[in-house]
Amino acid sequence: MPLVSPKEMFEGAYAGGYAIGAFNVNNMEIIQGIMEAGSEENAPLILQVSAGARKYAGQGYIIKLMEAALAQTDLPVVLHLDHGPTFEMCKEVIDGGFTSVMIDGSHLPFDENIALTKQVVTYAHDKGVWVEAELGRLAGIEEDVSSDEHIYTDPDEAVEFVDRTGCDSLAVAIGTSHGAYKFTGEAKLDFDRLDKISALMPKLPIVLHGASSVVQEYVKMANDFGGDIGGAKGVPEDLLRKAASKAVCKINIDTDIRLAMTAVVRKYLAENPAEFDPRGYLGEARKAVKEMVRHKITNVLGCSNKA
Repeated sequence: MPLVSPKEMFEGAYAGGYAIGAFNVNNMEIIQGIMEAGSEENAPLILQVSAGARKYAGQGYIIKLMEAALAQTDLPVVLHLDHGPTFEMCKEVIDGGFTSVMIDGSHLPFDENIALTKQVVTYAHDKGVWVEAELGRLAGIEEDVSSDEHIYTDPDEAVEFVDRTGCDSLAVAIGTSHGAYKFTGEAKLDFDRLDKISALMPKLPIVLHGASSVVQEYVKMANDFGGDIGGAKGVPEDLLRKAASKAVCKINIDTDIRLAMTAVVRKYLAENPAEFDPRGYLGEARKAVKEMVRHKITNVLGCSNKA
């Protein structure tokens, strides 16, 4: 089945009170693990590529891996650019076959963010490609995306932003953050703000970035086998499920996949010190990706059997 636009996915998610998982990919094992989980749960999937992943693996390699994955499934799958920093990069991936892009102008002044987003929208819509934009700023660090401060999305500004840019979906800041260290105290999301945004723009798909839960089982496993991941704390899964039942149609998940992979690789190598065949520990990593994605689909996103 060829790659698809997220349009129908999000229409179903909005009406059905669930969300689609957008899982970051960097290599073959991650793609395979995600696809296996999606197939077992009959769930629609968004596989997303950050600027860092694109640099690491190469756009050509990622596209060929996706072609191989799509040849073995009938699932609807979107290939999405996560945190595209420039118009030029968005153009390159659109021309390369991506069906969705995120242009991240959230670090820019309001009018400059609008101008950049509108430029991408004009090019993408001419090619039938979906555009996600961001208003507000998430604190934390993930790959090349970082901020020391958290700026919540203003609902009235969001209306103006969407109206002036024509973007198809909007990533908002309501309390999530990038990376593994999201909260020091009690985790909270501003659902009143989310409800106001969705009331002002009904049916607009809302996106949550920085939404990994930093599963403590894997934090402990990594630390038990030589890691040093102290104090990592993510977004509680019940809060994410609540967000998915509202206007949030896409939830980004990256850190949880990395953490699960790293933890099981550390455990495998510690328990098999004579092992040097990458297929051994990468095979375990692939299983960890699959189980993490299945868990998110069934317990957080609510999108099992929605393909």
